[in-house]
Formats: sequence, structure tokens, C-alpha cells
Amino acid sequence: MVNEESATLRTMKLNPRPKAALPPERTDLDPQDWASDRAQAHRMLDDMLDHLQGLREGPVWRPMNEAARAAFHSPLPRAGEGIAAAHADFMDQVLPYAAGNTHPRFMGWVHGGGNVAGMLAEMLAAGLNANLGGRDHAPVEVERQVTRWMAELFGFPEESSGLFVTGTSMANLIAVLAARAAALGPDSRIEGVGEAGTGLTAYASEAAHGCVSKALDIAGLGSAALRKIAVLPDGGIDTGALAEAVAADRAVGLDPFLLVGTAGSVDTGAIDDLAALAEIARRERLWLHIDGAYGALAVLAPELKPLLIGIERADSIAFDFHKWGQAPYDAGFILMRDAEAHSAAFATAAPYLQRRPRGLAAGEPWPCDFGPDLSRGFRALKVWFAFKAYGASAMGEAIAGTCRAAHALAARVDEESELERLAPAPLNIVCFRYQGSDALNAELVVRLQESGAYVPSTTTIGGRLAIRAAIVNHRTTREDATGLADEVLRLGRVLAASGAYA
Repeated sequence: MVNEESATLRTMKLNPRPKAALPPERTDLDPQDWASDRAQAHRMLDDMLDHLQGLREGPVWRPMNEAARAAFHSPLPRAGEGIAAAHADFMDQVLPYAAGNTHPRFMGWVHGGGNVAGMLAEMLAAGLNANLGGRDHAPVEVERQVTRWMAELFGFPEESSGLFVTGTSMANLIAVLAARAAALGPDSRIEGVGEAGTGLTAYASEAAHGCVSKALDIAGLGSAALRKIAVLPDGGIDTGALAEAVAADRAVGLDPFLLVGTAGSVDTGAIDDLAALAEIARRERLWLHIDGAYGALAVLAPELKPLLIGIERADSIAFDFHKWGQAPYDAGFILMRDAEAHSAAFATAAPYLQRRPRGLAAGEPWPCDFGPDLSRGFRALKVWFAFKAYGASAMGEAIAGTCRAAHALAARVDEESELERLAPAPLNIVCFRYQGSDALNAELVVRLQESGAYVPSTTTIGGRLAIRAAIVNHRTTREDATGLADEVLRLGRVLAASGAYA
């Protein structure tokens, strides 16, 4: 009996009763309840479509009160509240206090208005979560197709290279680095710019964007290497002064290598004589780069395209789809005529980036061969989607429409003796002021912004403060634009009557 019990105990120890199976451990971030989160996703999409549809009924901008700002000082959440709660916080804390550049009466700074097709494409891109640093997959082909479209649009060779980047500041830097490598040779990427680099000089107008001198700084050439050339009354570069500056530098043994033309200056929208710049660049053997941050896409509008004659002769063009192209931020682009010169400035061999003739590691050249980033988002999809959804003609008409609205504002300003226009308005930027002091005009702009009625910005023209209306949003009508003049007149009279801004 004892032996039988011992045998039974030994059997139980060797073969214990099976425990109930434990549920698998979850460490993923997918929904616990797909149906519930799907419904929440539809509510979020509806909220954004409602927001865009009702833009006119709300203020352009509203300042954040202390309670709203305090919400952003809460500690890191250790336990999640779910998508619905996060969405509620977005609706309460973020959406009401955005900059307002989607609103048709936002005219401060050169910000595009976005578009519904691009917004939806961003959702698709986020769901796909593609890395466009390289490899052989369809998202890279989307970016290549947009590059071919841009080469066609600007009259570049079909084999030209292109790259989506954060914005024109980065695109201008890429162009400077490519021009530097072309001037000093590929060894300069290994050995540095050396003594030869200290003699390189670049040229741009006084109206060129500040990122151009910053690019020369980052490139190791120093911002002092940029010669800032005087502008003519229309805001374009003085080509005679440019030719003299190049000759003077050559005479003292310096090495001119880069000419940066402006297509749509940041202050007034001025466009350099690009055909004349192309001739100077050819004669002086300079790399011709065009900073067309917003103005370059005027080529989409037949009535504006003649303003850009000569851009097709550039070596590189930088521009932003998130400005006149109306893509959601961010979507900058660099188009390069010579793909080999482009890749020579950036391509890098690494064991973990080996290319193969087949498989996912195929598909040369990779986008990372044309810029500094290896991890790259799918910026191209929202642009590709918009061209497919709307067509290039409609996008060009939207661009032309903003210029017509700006010209209506300029004409309205010129009619009023209390208003003064301070610069030509060749494209879509109108710089003007109310009669009186700079202090009055500065206060006027702030009050306009705080009222939520309009958001212009300010700049300085000829040493005087200007109210700057940059009409970039495709939703802005002529009535919106001329209404700004009415508001400036009304507020200007109030401030002038107060006597506080003499």
C-alpha cells in the first residue's frame, strides 16, 4: 500500500496537472477594440472637415489665455487615456489656437492654406509609415514621379534629380553643398574645403532670404562669402552691379562659384531677371541656383509664367509645395539638373546600405544619395495626390487667383489718400501703411491680429514699417483682400484720433 502511494506521488511530481493557459502578453499599441477606434477615427476626420468647411465663421487667430497655455505644462502621462480623450484635448487645447493660415483672411507671412486632398493623403502616408531613405518600393517611385513632373514643368531634362525636404531653407543648403562639391571636387567631402574653399564667393541680391547666407555658413564657407548685390526699384537684382562684383573678386584672386537668383522675394515678391542671370552664370562659369521658395510655382499659371523666363536654364531650383502648392506642411523640394553632380555631393557607401540587383535592397539610386537624411517620411504622397486629384491647371488657377486678389488690394490702397503703398506688387504681396508713425502701424497690425478679423504681418521697406499682406491661401477672395484695406482705415482712424501714436 505504501509503495503504491509513493509511486502515485512520484507520478504526480513528474507529470503535474496542466495549468490553465495564460493569455498571450500584449505589448503592441494596436487598438484593444478596433470597432470603437474605427468609429473614433471617423469622428476625428469629420471634425477636421467641419473645421475647414466652417473656417469663415471663426476668427483667423485668437491669443491663448493663461488657462489654455497652462494645459501644456502637465507632466508626462504614464498611463494612457485613449484616443478619444486625446482627441478631446486636441479640440479644446490645440485647434482653437492655431496660427490660422488655413483661414482665408490670414495674410501674415507666406504660409499656404493646405488642401483636403493633401490632408487625406497625409493620413494614408501615416498608415503606410514608409521610410523613403531608399530601397525598392512604390513610395520611392511616387517621389520619382513627382520629380519627373517637376522636370517637365520647369523645362529640365527628364533624368534630372529631385528630393523632398522640410522646406526651401534645406533645399537651398543642398544646392550650396552641390555647388561647393562641383567647385572643389569630390575630395573636398573627405578633406574639407581647405585653402581653396576660403576663396569661394557667392552672389545674391540684398532681398535674398537669410537662409542663403546661413547655407554658406553651414557649408563651411562663411556667410561673408556671400556678396549681397543692390536691388533696382522693382526689387530685382541689379545685374550691372552683379557683373562688377564678380569682376572685382576675380581681379583679387578670389573664385566666384555660385549665383543665387530670387523668384519671389520674401518682402515684396520681387523676381530677379532670371534670363539675365542665366547669361551671367554661363559667361562667368557660375552655378546658377534659383531660390523660388514660393514664386517658382508661378510657372503653373500661364499668365504668370512669363515672369520666370530663364528659370529653365538654372542648375538647381528650390521651392516649397506647402506655399503656393497648398500642400500640408512640410513639403520643400530641390530640383537638380545634373543628377550625377547632385549625388556626388551626398552619396555615401556603408555596409548597412549595400545595394543589390534584386530584392528590397535594389532600386538605385536611393533618395538618401541626394541629401543628408537617411530616415525620410512620405512627403511626396500629398503632392502626388493633389496633382492627381485637382490637376496642374486648377492648381495654377489657384495661384493666379491669389495674385488677382493682391492686385485688387493694391488698387484699393492706391485709391485712399490715408494709405500709402511702399513697394510694387508683381505677384501676391502688398506692402502698405496707414498715414502716421511706425508705432501707429505696428499697433494697428497687432490689434488686427488680436481681433481675429485679419492677420497681416509687418516688414521694413526703405526704413519705414510696412503692413505686409501676403495672399497665399487659395481660399482668399478679392473681397477678403480689399476688406483688409477697409479694416486698416477703420482702425487707423481710431488710433490716430487717440493721439497716443503721434
